[in-house]
Amino acid sequence: MQDGIEISGVSLHAGEKRTINLPLARLYTHTEMTIPIHVIHGKRPGPRLFITAAVHGDELNGVEIIRRLMRLKLLTKVRGTLILVPIVNIYGFVNGSRYLPDRRDLNRAFPGSPTGSLASQLARLLADEIVERCTHGIDLHTGSNHRSNLPQIRACLDDPETERFARAFSAPVILDARLRDGSLREAAAEKGIAMLLYEGGEALRFDEIAIRMGVRGILSAMRAIGLLPSNPSSAHAHEPVVAKSTKWVRAPGSGIFSQEAGLGKAVEAGELIGVIGDPFSDESEAVRAPTEGIIVSRLNLPLVHRGDALFQIASVEESAALELSLPPVNNHTYEWPSGEPD
Repeated sequence: MQDGIEISGVSLHAGEKRTINLPLARLYTHTEMTIPIHVIHGKRPGPRLFITAAVHGDELNGVEIIRRLMRLKLLTKVRGTLILVPIVNIYGFVNGSRYLPDRRDLNRAFPGSPTGSLASQLARLLADEIVERCTHGIDLHTGSNHRSNLPQIRACLDDPETERFARAFSAPVILDARLRDGSLREAAAEKGIAMLLYEGGEALRFDEIAIRMGVRGILSAMRAIGLLPSNPSSAHAHEPVVAKSTKWVRAPGSGIFSQEAGLGKAVEAGELIGVIGDPFSDESEAVRAPTEGIIVSRLNLPLVHRGDALFQIASVEESAALELSLPPVNNHTYEWPSGEPD
């Protein structure tokens, strides 16, 4: 039996499952605000994993990923501790906004301060009550500002445990991404915590493929670190593509943007990937890939100004042979191939 754990003054014994409300600054209407977190404290000792979503309040796929995870009977087999935080930025979630009421980006406010801005105080609360108690972490995100992201993992692969964790997730692409100042990933790394950032889909929209890949990836990663029992029949055959760098393709002019390439497409340098047309004439301008790689992000909005980011291309070796095909989703419904995963 593992020892008990205490979060925000609430004690949990081995084998206990609880929902705990972390107190936040109330609104100026006196409305109380809290972050509900779900804690599964297994009977036996093991790794301690936190999974967070909606650090940016308008990024919704992660909220649904955690909701679906919570429905799985498989979580009764947790060995160690699992902490699920479906909505971190409650303020932004309510308003459909990426930011907090102080217009700050929470993912640039870590590790935070108990006497700083609202963003800084929220970051410190999350760091103290959740992050520092864990050995591993997964932060769930989507594209922003009318952009869709190919399901992908961003992680610092210099750390062997983080690389093992990232590969076990089995997303189509792993970006070996540097740590951003003030990010949750950076705060975790400074504590020696192996952490992944999962990206997939678009803000304010559900993307069924990204959600399903997120659920399966998390279960696979949990098995790899021993939080769940191993299951050879559920192992992924897919080997992720690892990219060391990415490059944004920007609009050469303003106009109406038409895409010629989708997410997951392998492109060669100079290949046509889009066209920008003049809405007042029949003139148009080609958008070509500046480098070889795989498209991991794209703009969905057809109205562009010169300099707008249109595509993000991940540079990988032999990308022409590595074009990624995403699984079909029948009628946008969520179904496991043979019932609920076990």
